[in-house]
Amino acid sequence: MTTMTTNPAATAAPTRPAYRVTWRHVLRSEWTKLWSLRSTWITLGLGLVFLVGFGLISAARYQSNISSGQPLDPDFAQATAVSLSLFGTNFAQLALGVLGVLVAAGEYSTGMIRSTLTAVPRRLPVLWAKSGVFGLVALLVGVAGAFLAFLFGSGIVSGTPAAMTLSDAGVVRTLFGAGLYLGLVGVIGVALGALLRSVAGGISVLVAALMLIPGLISLLPKAWQTDLGPYLPSNAGQSMFALTHDSTSLSPTAGLLVFVGWTVLALGGAAVRLVRSDA
Repeated sequence: MTTMTTNPAATAAPTRPAYRVTWRHVLRSEWTKLWSLRSTWITLGLGLVFLVGFGLISAARYQSNISSGQPLDPDFAQATAVSLSLFGTNFAQLALGVLGVLVAAGEYSTGMIRSTLTAVPRRLPVLWAKSGVFGLVALLVGVAGAFLAFLFGSGIVSGTPAAMTLSDAGVVRTLFGAGLYLGLVGVIGVALGALLRSVAGGISVLVAALMLIPGLISLLPKAWQTDLGPYLPSNAGQSMFALTHDSTSLSPTAGLLVFVGWTVLALGGAAVRLVRSDA
């Protein structure tokens, strides 16, 4: 009678290679999730349409007033091809900001965030990847839309007092500034979605910060308006792509620094809550 011995090492199941969470993996995951949503394509398309479409409508209206010989509306008195072309920025910021909120808060509403954080236990790389990926996409859409709106809009107002070309001083800087502003608005949207974890709540705070609070500031005493107004997110952001500025507004560089500060503040709040509280 013979006794057969088995080697434990030979019968053991093969070990699986350890899965490494790297920045490349996290970025690729967030990129894939972003483009897998139908709302991404629709909302980015709307943002581009708002930016270009309203810019062309504004330029066409200015050209119509000039051609008819009627007195210009007060809003058009100091208009330039740049300001007319970027008229749709206020509408595009809502589309891109809302999509940013959906990118972050949407995972909380569906419960998918639990799987995401299980795969990336350190958590913070998820926030940085989400904001970085969507911020880049919003930036590219904003820059493309700004240049398209100007190229077509400047053709409409050619031969009028508002006529400008890309070679004029400050034009290229202004168009890139508008795109950068929209990219940062997208990042703020992601931060608000991650901070509040609610689509409705994030959109409400976004709209209030960009549109409602500036209107409420106008009810304050004049001295307060002068001191506080330029540092509001929307006013500081608009200074980034203003062709000229006066004593009541910030310079483009100062506006950029203030708006980046607001962006960092929103991201900081989102990071603290992500680390300290469960999904």
